[in-house]
Amino acid sequence: MPLVSIREELQKAQAGSYAVPLFDVFEMQAIEGVFAAIQEKHAPAIVAIYAQFVEAPNARALAAYIRCLAEQVAAPVSLMLDHGASFEQCIRALRYGFTDVMYDGSSLPLDQNLTTTRLVVQAAHAVGVGVEAELGHVGRGDEYKEFGSQGKGFTDPDTVERFVGETEVDCLAVAIGTAHGLYDGVPRLDLERLCEIRRRVDTPLVLHGGTGLSEEQFRAAIAAGVVKINIATDLGVAASKAMIEAARATSASYLSVMGAVREAYRQRAGYYLDLFGVTGRA
Repeated sequence: MPLVSIREELQKAQAGSYAVPLFDVFEMQAIEGVFAAIQEKHAPAIVAIYAQFVEAPNARALAAYIRCLAEQVAAPVSLMLDHGASFEQCIRALRYGFTDVMYDGSSLPLDQNLTTTRLVVQAAHAVGVGVEAELGHVGRGDEYKEFGSQGKGFTDPDTVERFVGETEVDCLAVAIGTAHGLYDGVPRLDLERLCEIRRRVDTPLVLHGGTGLSEEQFRAAIAAGVVKINIATDLGVAASKAMIEAARATSASYLSVMGAVREAYRQRAGYYLDLFGVTGRA
């Protein structure tokens, strides 16, 4: 079916108390593996491209390939820019046919984040594209011991209503104890903070840095109001391990190694579709 915006699917997830996963991809084996899982699980999902890859010469071709595969599966799929670093980068994604963009101004002062987010929303909504923003700052896993236990950069519930009201974002990524990449330490979620944010706004909430969380933590976050969860590192780690193992086989070939990468993405994406309760909801 044709690509769809995340806006309608996240509203459904909010009503149904499940979460739609976002899978970051950057090459064809990953894309094909994720789509195989989406088709197999008959589940809505979001396929995303990192902002840095939108600058690459093949970005438009990757977007077109994702659109082509989406039309062949019987499930709603969104194509999203992940962590857009500027207004201009988000506009480029609109030109490439993305259905949704994330503008990440989380490292900026609040007023500057708010102002640029609002500009992105105005431009994107004019052409029917959804927008995600980040309030608070989700840090890096290798720095987790420095900020995780102190709540440094966590989303301030007192700023959420103003930010959502003035920007009119379609979904909001919050910082409640997760981190990007692999964790140096054990992740701890501030579920009380998450519940307070949920109490103050009804905008769909997003969790970044899903790699490394336990199944219980995922379920608790969904129960507290998260409806979109980003997964990237775990897929890449699984694919890397599969690639190394396949390359060591005596019968190894380029095709067998690439096939192992595809299969790793399919298996891990399918695992998260099941875990987040989205399987069968297409």
